[in-house]
Amino acid sequence: MKKRFLLLAIVGFLLSHSSFSQIDPAPNRSEGDGQYGRLILRGVILIDGTGAPPVGPVDIVVEKNKIAQIQVVGYPGLPINDSRRPKAGPDDKVYELEGHYLLPGFVDSHAHIGGRGQGTPAEYVFKLWLAHGVTTVRDPSAGNGLDWVLDQKKRSLANEITAPRIYAYTAFGQGAETAITTDEQARAWVNDNAKKGADGIKFFGANPEVMEAAISENKKIGLRSAMHHQQLDVARWNVLNSARAGLTSMEHWYGLPEALFEDRTIQDFRLDYNYQNEQHRFAEAGKLWKQAAKPGSEHWNKVMDELLELDFTLDPTFNIYEANRDLMRARTAEWHQAYTLPSLWRFYAPSRQSHGSYWFDWTTEEEVQWKENYRLWMTFINEYKNRGGRVTAGSDSGFIYQLYGFAYIRELELLREAGFHPLEVLRSATLAGAELLGAEKEIGSVEVGKLADFVILEENPLQNLKVLYGTGSIRIDENNKPIRVGGVKYTVKDGIVYDAKKLLEDVKAIVDKQKEEEGVNITQPGLNW
Repeated sequence: MKKRFLLLAIVGFLLSHSSFSQIDPAPNRSEGDGQYGRLILRGVILIDGTGAPPVGPVDIVVEKNKIAQIQVVGYPGLPINDSRRPKAGPDDKVYELEGHYLLPGFVDSHAHIGGRGQGTPAEYVFKLWLAHGVTTVRDPSAGNGLDWVLDQKKRSLANEITAPRIYAYTAFGQGAETAITTDEQARAWVNDNAKKGADGIKFFGANPEVMEAAISENKKIGLRSAMHHQQLDVARWNVLNSARAGLTSMEHWYGLPEALFEDRTIQDFRLDYNYQNEQHRFAEAGKLWKQAAKPGSEHWNKVMDELLELDFTLDPTFNIYEANRDLMRARTAEWHQAYTLPSLWRFYAPSRQSHGSYWFDWTTEEEVQWKENYRLWMTFINEYKNRGGRVTAGSDSGFIYQLYGFAYIRELELLREAGFHPLEVLRSATLAGAELLGAEKEIGSVEVGKLADFVILEENPLQNLKVLYGTGSIRIDENNKPIRVGGVKYTVKDGIVYDAKKLLEDVKAIVDKQKEEEGVNITQPGLNW
């Protein structure tokens, strides 16, 4: 019975979180210019991702897919001295980008590629990410199957498809013929997973013997790991247990308040609680941080210090739960009308079955509780960063009214709300994400020798992160008329230059086609306006 329950718990969650039924893979690439033998990006203001302040004007030379030279070529407000610039040969490609801002490509550290339940073809998801500067993603749980994800990863690395580079983290136990209930079974599955080519594992929970064996074995063989500490197992295995065993990162917040409990050992669940009732699950989760040790208390500091000592990574994914504190904001975001597929909109709709669609009777009271939950959660995350801890940016899009690409930019805004300086926000989005993946020698910052992954836009994102949204930011022009400014102009991945706004046009065309075929439009739940 125990084995059967464990298997049902794991499989049931995965099936609801990202359907095993595969979505359509990305078509052959027809977008993007390059790679070039030599590419020169002239006159940019560089934000390099390390935490350094902006510098410019700068010329950047790329040879095929590698950064070959970064040259400061002048001073703001003065003409650029051509004698300082890298010389362009007759076959070199040159982009004149004076005044543009250039950042490292973004890393989405929690990026599901969608599923049949959402009805999202890979082309749609990949183009939304690239249109917002996301050049690398970590797919946690490989919901379309490991073989499918590894195929898309291979084709992306070869630039055969228009897609970010992909890191595949298999859900623990995926593909196992029987439930994994012993340390021996756990180690065997972990090694088999590595042989299949996975980059890591995403855990949800199991008995402590299995968790200890699986996480430690995974670390021993050199793979990385993530974990969503689901409530079904967190009472006996919280974040501290995982970090001590060798887990790389925790996702969301689950398991952290439980590690901070002082006057209890189990969350104060309502007495009619049922985990399969997602309004119970998420409403009660909004009360968790109030049950944890107070910020700055001895136990709060003790837990934080141990996680820091273990070089543990926090990937909070603030955006994916924002509807819990302001359902109307998330549900009525302006991009839904043009860029959300009808099939995805149906998946979001209130439902007792679809994961993340738990709006049975979401009240002001739940939202107020979640606002306080965020305040306490953000306090821990910001202080963890202040003490040198690694915090990354992940979106977990495709659920709870959070749209690929757009939700990632919202995550950056929420890190800013948590107290991060905009330069710290961008470091979390770039270098910290690369470090999480063990890829910091290749990506994550703009430095000579690294891969040419860039985000290029005409506005200063430090002054206003909203200019990174595909819909841009509102401004008033000289005629007192509202206009839109911003949006990523070019996304460069592996030395290939993509027109980000054209990618968004492609996404809109995919959405318009589905709307036309189905004769539907985006309407608010229960309204037919």
